[in-house]
Amino acid sequence: MSPLLLSIVLPVHGVERFLPRCLDSILGDTAAVESRFEVVAVDDLSPDGSGAILDAYAARDRRLRVLHLDENRGLGGARAAALPQLRGEYVWFVDSDDWVPERTVSVLLDELAQEHRRATPADVLITDFTHVYPDGGTEPNPWRHVLTGSPLIEGCTLAEHPALFRTVMSVWNKVFRRAFLAGLDVSFGPGYYEDISVTYPALLAAERLRYLDRPCYNYRRGRDGAITATASPKHADVFAQYDAIFAFLDRADRPGPPVPEALRTQVFERTVQQALNVYDSPGLVPADRRKDFFRRIAQHFERHRPAGYRFPGGVRGVQYRLAARGARIAYAELRRTGRLPRELKRGARAVAPAVKKGVRSGARFTAYNAFRRLPLDEHLAVYAAYWHRGYACSPAAIYEKAKELAPQIRGVWVVENRRQADAMPDGVPYVIVNTPAYLKVMATAKYFVNNVNFPRTMAKRPGTVHVQTQHGTPLKAMGMDLRGRPEAAEGMDFDRLQEAIDRWDFLVSSNPHTSEHFARAFPGHYEMLDTGYPRNDRLANATREEVRAMRERIGLRPGTTAVLYAPTHRGGRGGYLPLLDVTDLARKLGPDFTLLVRTHYFHTGGPGDLTVDQDAARIVDVSAHPVVEDLYLAADALVTDYSSMMFDYAVLDRPVVVFAPDWEEYQRERGVYFDLFALPPGAVTVDAEGLAKALLAGDPEPAARARFRARFCVWDDGGAAERVVRRVFPVRG
Repeated sequence: MSPLLLSIVLPVHGVERFLPRCLDSILGDTAAVESRFEVVAVDDLSPDGSGAILDAYAARDRRLRVLHLDENRGLGGARAAALPQLRGEYVWFVDSDDWVPERTVSVLLDELAQEHRRATPADVLITDFTHVYPDGGTEPNPWRHVLTGSPLIEGCTLAEHPALFRTVMSVWNKVFRRAFLAGLDVSFGPGYYEDISVTYPALLAAERLRYLDRPCYNYRRGRDGAITATASPKHADVFAQYDAIFAFLDRADRPGPPVPEALRTQVFERTVQQALNVYDSPGLVPADRRKDFFRRIAQHFERHRPAGYRFPGGVRGVQYRLAARGARIAYAELRRTGRLPRELKRGARAVAPAVKKGVRSGARFTAYNAFRRLPLDEHLAVYAAYWHRGYACSPAAIYEKAKELAPQIRGVWVVENRRQADAMPDGVPYVIVNTPAYLKVMATAKYFVNNVNFPRTMAKRPGTVHVQTQHGTPLKAMGMDLRGRPEAAEGMDFDRLQEAIDRWDFLVSSNPHTSEHFARAFPGHYEMLDTGYPRNDRLANATREEVRAMRERIGLRPGTTAVLYAPTHRGGRGGYLPLLDVTDLARKLGPDFTLLVRTHYFHTGGPGDLTVDQDAARIVDVSAHPVVEDLYLAADALVTDYSSMMFDYAVLDRPVVVFAPDWEEYQRERGVYFDLFALPPGAVTVDAEGLAKALLAGDPEPAARARFRARFCVWDDGGAAERVVRRVFPVRG
């Protein structure tokens, strides 16, 4: 048989639903002629009709050959079975539940033909790819910024671009020179994570790695049965793959360029990070195997830690120290709090005290896992808002409407501490974080409603329903859209964010603009609820009597014009550091105005209540007022910069003035979804003089507000909470 340029290996097991699309995407490339490539599909004793599908395709296309195995060997074994049968100069391992974009095979063939003619052809050609979600949403390669513009475009070794280790280590976006792969003397491991025992050695040994900046692979995420979403003791298979990687590194006859010690350290840290991510991911490692899995991480440190290894700094370094010592309970405490306790900040010497402190945390999670063995309570819903700070936002509106329409569902709120519990409305049931009552409701509730995420340590049980309401229409970039914006995304863990998104069953959207951007920023398999924000029902249904009562409650004098000033949080500015001098504005407005100043909830402290002089506006600090909708109703106008409050307040159809002196800086650093100056909710100002002038004018831009409302308030008719409740809960009548 004459040699070919490319062999595509296709392991097949239980993918009857997805296989035709995969085959069509490869064999349907008419520009990829038979003389240049082949497909070798391995029927790994598939229990469904996959084998028959392969035979039918092979009968009409000579580019496809099928191997039928008489025993199930797993992904690694199926790939290994294909290798002796290949004729291509290069080999590409494609998973049969994924597919490739149009003309990908012919483009790859042209690229490989150029490599074939080089004096030093690429040992591994790395391709770009796309994540595809069950709802059809897509996400570009999240690590593309590490690859584009790098030395990999022309070709280099791993030591010359070690940032490659930050990208995905799977085989499906890598095309290997077959002779090079055979010379490595490595093999795919059995069980889960089988490909890293090949990809790591290949990248380390390659004399020339190249990156093709073209999406050549559609990777299906969120599929039922995927190992990244499946609880199994097989996740411990990863440690055997790690042993194989370091056995390769330790070989005296190892092919390829020398591996610098710094590169070996990066290999080690990447494996530790992966093992901890598997351990931390809710529902992956079964509860009765978690202790052993953590012990295996400590053994991994003992076996493979490089000589002279120094732990990284910060929280990650403390996590690694705890893992190296097998201090599982202390590690759990650190993960739960999300911050460094004081004693941990002192470094490695503090590990032993931290272990003792973590005993209580271990007892809590033992209790939680015991409660998880109880049946789900089909009539229990857990509510929370703003990191357990109290009764607020859309979850509160949904709770109220559920009491009316689905009274058989018992709602319980989660609050952080006793002070917040004391502030709960009369008659609203609650539990305090980490109490036995909290652990029980978190383990047994059928429904979960939150405007942020519940703790990742609380795994999603099959049959539960998670409703994510979010807490604002986005002007600024959100979620996965912050990749590539390091200043805005400081401290974000995108892998953890994706884990949280994968738990959502419903995502509430305030308007069509939000639905469009949330679908990309939060890619997942949830159902988008195009309902409007439940928290805005109160604004849409507000009466004059309610407005009058709220103004009296806040202490506004009759006839005074109340202006609510609410600047947003800026990640790089710490606490309350507004760009507006409120005392100067008070003097400009005069005594007929009252300034209600509300800082962002991320901040502590504010301006306090100020009296400038009798000819100036009164200044009232309303930062601590528990319900922002009260302030909306009381205020005659809103002044903000980039806060989502502008979208909520527009429901009232009252003047909004945007004070945006740092717009250019903000949109550059944070990223925005539209030009606020081109589509404002009212007047836009960049200095205090312009702001005062706009407020004194009364209603300076009603036409702009009308355009803004037509785009962003289209679903705010007062019925959002009812629409959510009727979709999520079993409603009577």
